[in-house]
Amino acid sequence: MNRRSLLKGGLLAGLSVPLVGLKDVIATPVGGPKKAKNIIMMVSDGMSIGTLNMADLYANRAYGKSSKWLGLYRDNKAVRALMDTASASSMVTDSAAASSSWGGGMRVKNGSLNVGINGEKPQPILQKFKEKGKKVGCVTTVPITHATPAGFCVNIDNRGGQDIIAEIYLGLKFDVMMGGGSKYFGEKREGGDLIPKFLTQGYKVAENRNEMLALDKSKPVLGLFAEDGLPYEVDRMHDAELQKTVPTLAEMTMKAIELMKDHKDGFALQVEGGKVDWAAHSNDLGGLIFDQLAFDEAVGKVIEFAEKDGETLVIITTDHGNSNPGLFYADEANKKFDRLQRFKHSNTWLLAQLDQSFSEQKIMEMIKENQGIEMKSEDVKSLLSHFKDIVPGQLYNEANLPFYEYGKILGKYTDVQWAGMNHTGDYVELTMFGPGSEQLKPFVKNYELHNFMLKAAEMPKHFLVTK
Repeated sequence: MNRRSLLKGGLLAGLSVPLVGLKDVIATPVGGPKKAKNIIMMVSDGMSIGTLNMADLYANRAYGKSSKWLGLYRDNKAVRALMDTASASSMVTDSAAASSSWGGGMRVKNGSLNVGINGEKPQPILQKFKEKGKKVGCVTTVPITHATPAGFCVNIDNRGGQDIIAEIYLGLKFDVMMGGGSKYFGEKREGGDLIPKFLTQGYKVAENRNEMLALDKSKPVLGLFAEDGLPYEVDRMHDAELQKTVPTLAEMTMKAIELMKDHKDGFALQVEGGKVDWAAHSNDLGGLIFDQLAFDEAVGKVIEFAEKDGETLVIITTDHGNSNPGLFYADEANKKFDRLQRFKHSNTWLLAQLDQSFSEQKIMEMIKENQGIEMKSEDVKSLLSHFKDIVPGQLYNEANLPFYEYGKILGKYTDVQWAGMNHTGDYVELTMFGPGSEQLKPFVKNYELHNFMLKAAEMPKHFLVTK
């Protein structure tokens, strides 16, 4: 069934309303809405519109076809809106406040997870769905205790307490939790190893791709595939061992759906491409584009499922922009942008290999081998000058890597430039497919999605957040 895909009407003004009213977000449906048995909310964390744009350009030039996300627009399959992403403390949100707006139905200050400015602790949406009988879960490429998944799950005033969040998850007994962050659960965790407790509570714990693929739905699942965040997709793609051991976002997503889809009361799942945000913070072009494309692959798989299922509302969005990258005008913009097709590794991976004792020639060879760029001598010298305070012969940890400088240098060779290294206050893309999507209005505020999801699933009124 075709759905409207163009923005119509005016924008709603104001940032200060803390709680959602249904009439503000839900249009009058024609013929009555169909219930969404399942809800899948997909978040490309920190995705500026330029990121979505460039991933689509890459897909068209490298593969001869549109990205799955923008393909929904081209094929007139989805409803599209703009979303205001502000928090209670700023027009520019962080991921914790952004996810809490969806998870708790109210705006909270940056850094908080579902704890309001007056101490309110609204019940997070996955707890509501679990209480009503649905299976629930989160999938991410960063720690599963990170801000975006946690915003759907917990109430805690400090997003940095990831070891505490891990323990809260134990008590919640959600059905599928998969991503990185093993250091917040295992032997390295401050406060003690939680893995034996998860096993005692009946969980199946998967620590690599094969263990994940072998999972069945007999037990709840905790999947931990990296100590911190998962590798960037461009690095995983060019490392045979990582391909064997680390699942893709699409693989984790489809396994989560497989484990929950036959439940009689349906399921609710949050899917996050978390390292899109990390790459934007680092001005890491290869990390950014290929992780966005990995997210897009998951979008395609989810839409395939939803089309066949007919009872699944899919929401695709981001929590905020980040660094506002874009392809800028130049005489050889096409040729330069196509250099991305030769990237084998992210800037993060490459810079971590560089040693101050290396010759300029060796660094040039490394850059050409791993990113396909023949870098000029003066640019290599400029890059090396930013390592001058590092002990010679030492491998550089991420805290000391010159991300900004290297991102700026690469801009000469790719024509992709960055506006900064942090979150932005942009209105963002909001896309919906499936039952309930016809109710979306052209402009919404982030906190309004909480009741929107509950209403689409026909949850009892006492679960709705009201003024």
